[in-house]
Amino acid sequence: MKVSVVIPAAGQGKRMEANKNKQFLLLGGKPILSHTITIFESSSSIDEIILVAQSEELDYCQSEIIHKYNFNKVSKIIAGGATRQESVYNGLKAVSEDADFILIHDGARPLLTNELIEHIITEVEKYQAVAIGVPVKDTIKIINQDKVVVDTPKRDNLIAIQTPQAFRRNLILEAYQRACEDDYLGTDSSSLVERLNKEIRVIEGSYENLKITTPEDLELAERIISRRLV
Repeated sequence: MKVSVVIPAAGQGKRMEANKNKQFLLLGGKPILSHTITIFESSSSIDEIILVAQSEELDYCQSEIIHKYNFNKVSKIIAGGATRQESVYNGLKAVSEDADFILIHDGARPLLTNELIEHIITEVEKYQAVAIGVPVKDTIKIINQDKVVVDTPKRDNLIAIQTPQAFRRNLILEAYQRACEDDYLGTDSSSLVERLNKEIRVIEGSYENLKITTPEDLELAERIISRRLV
């Protein structure tokens, strides 16, 4: 069985209020993206990593991330597109044809654990499409265009979805191709698979598997990294 990972890292991260791509900001003295890649590089279950970056940052990723930290499993660095969905699709099309399963993981989620990687791979072998998530802590309100509450869904049925998400290779490629043909823009990879009327298994993630989006997220990630090193 061969497992590949697509890591989209082509976002601009405007909410981080930094003067460069947030993936290159330092976390524990190393770029956020290097932490993310390290997780998969060190996993015996991962065979290939496809990195997706902004076209103007391809050389930087090669020299300052891949070469500098000696990542051997990164087989290709692919230019991203105008949206995250387009970037992921570019990465998916670059995955080796003999891959059985593909994991898709945000470049800005550097705190994933090997235990979660092993769990999701075990599950995707059985279910073909698997997402990880955590129960929402806050009450969620649905509002209309006038900012008026129209509904309050039961919190027991709500999950905050994270990455990685894992899929059988042919299934996820079909989902992205169909979305492209229909000019459909989804909120995540699993939403594209939902359009094919395929069942998606959800397993429990971790609140520490946060996506670094704001300066506050980076501060929290620093505390988590420091605690793990103790």
